[in-house]
Amino acid sequence: MAKWTAKHEAPEPLEGPVVATVTGGTILWFALFVVQLPFYGWFADRGQLWWVWTCAAGGFLGLIGIWYVRGREAALKRHAAAAAQAGQSEQGSGGAAA
Repeated sequence: MAKWTAKHEAPEPLEGPVVATVTGGTILWFALFVVQLPFYGWFADRGQLWWVWTCAAGGFLGLIGIWYVRGREAALKRHAAAAAQAGQSEQGSGGAAA
């Protein structure tokens, strides 16, 4: 059996409102946790407490995710600004030499 190789290049990753998406998901996980708290006894009686704690874990992991994607977005903006700055200084010095 021959090894499979791609016949075309992979598409560029989609960029979108990543911080808003992760923040919305985190809020959703915490909301689900809070909604389930009044039914804690019901979940405990049926051995389904993992539903409650999964929502809590999702919320707390979402906080880490928010911290991460905010840092990533700031780094991408710094990189774009540095590239633009380098492009402008290159244009300015290139025009003087010609």
